[in-house]
Amino acid sequence: MELLKEHIEQFINYTKIEKRLSAHTVKAYDNDMSSFYEFVSSYKELDNLEEINTGIIRGWMVSLKDLGNSNRTIHRKISALKSFYKFLLKHEIVAIDYTENIVIPKSEKKLPTFFSNKQLDQLLEIMKKNQSGFQTTRDYLIINLLYSTGIRQSELIELKENNISSEFIKVLGKRNKERLVPITQELYQLILDYQKQKSDNNFKTIELLVTDNGKKMYPKFVYRVVNKYINVVSTEQKRSPHTLRHSFATNTLNNGAQLHTVKEVLGHSSLAATQVYTHNSIERLKEAYKKFHPKEK
Repeated sequence: MELLKEHIEQFINYTKIEKRLSAHTVKAYDNDMSSFYEFVSSYKELDNLEEINTGIIRGWMVSLKDLGNSNRTIHRKISALKSFYKFLLKHEIVAIDYTENIVIPKSEKKLPTFFSNKQLDQLLEIMKKNQSGFQTTRDYLIINLLYSTGIRQSELIELKENNISSEFIKVLGKRNKERLVPITQELYQLILDYQKQKSDNNFKTIELLVTDNGKKMYPKFVYRVVNKYINVVSTEQKRSPHTLRHSFATNTLNNGAQLHTVKEVLGHSSLAATQVYTHNSIERLKEAYKKFHPKEK
């Protein structure tokens, strides 16, 4: 099935160049389609794409389950295959979409890990008291930016010096979409303090955040900073920069923010992506109901 392999390569290039999906998403598509290709290649009698029917696709799903893949993973892989078939139809490579009648298994709902306002306020207070130079000020700024604005790790790294104003930071999000994220005066002042120390150290970069040596920040560095400090107030295993984004969204909604507003700040393309954070708000309502409703006493 060399022709299948060739079309998969064309599809991956299409997602990268024309669709302009993120490198992470393209890599996931590549891995998922490689898995499909390996399975189909086991059918030696297949001569062309039209012979890859619904039964073979369902067989792939069964094999994925037998290999121990979760419903969530299978869901993602079948979604990738459906996108591949849309590509094939669009370019008139096939006439029938055999994924059309494939029912994707429901993903297990995995709620995002987050830290409470109390935990993070405690951490920020400790970090504020222990500032003693450029490195600790920068680390304090990293935690503040991630938690106070909910920006992604990649967006944090790409923040430019000229993206900062007294009221907003300009963020370059997914698919190169720009958005303005509001900041507090306290956070703005912290940025100014950091920039002065950065200048005093003669670190000249267009990026706002730099490493100890004045080089551009990178993902593993940010992860180490977050993991190191969150460890002070939490034993939670997940202590990544994205957990601070989850914390921002959850705590902001818990404090009464409108879902649509949080969606815009986070840079989500749809409300569905933001709604996952409302679960914790709903749980709090349930607890309050049980605690205060007369019939529950």
